[in-house]
Amino acid sequence: MRAGPITPGVIVKNSQRAVSIRLPELQRFAEVALDQARRSLRISSERLVGIEEISVILVSDRRIALLHRRFMNIAGPTDVITFQHGEIFISTETAVRQAKEYASTPADEIRLYIVHGILHLLGFDDATDGTAKRMKKAQDRIFKAATAISRANY
Repeated sequence: MRAGPITPGVIVKNSQRAVSIRLPELQRFAEVALDQARRSLRISSERLVGIEEISVILVSDRRIALLHRRFMNIAGPTDVITFQHGEIFISTETAVRQAKEYASTPADEIRLYIVHGILHLLGFDDATDGTAKRMKKAQDRIFKAATAISRANY
């Protein structure tokens, strides 16, 4: 009997100092979000072949702006950048600004960005209106489920 692909683990790293982070809770959320994404979307672990570990790296606006310019040739900070080898960079300062704009919390914005990054790793894209709509629908469903599960079990 041959074993199928193994789902990579996920680890959250805090590489910034501007925003206070509750790392254990965020770590638990990321684990649950990955599991919920795979289950609810019925996506095989084969989509993640070659990724040994998913790293969610919390960074400053300055650091994400550098990545944004270098890899996408776009000036300025953004909320989340996902690299297909398993790195998800998230700007905590952007999360704070977006939380104010969308009447959310910085923690929920960061959780939303984690789900967004995971969906990119699973093959979703938001390049067109149609694919963005499909991704947002999946993102909202997974965010809601993962938030409920991770809060109930923490």
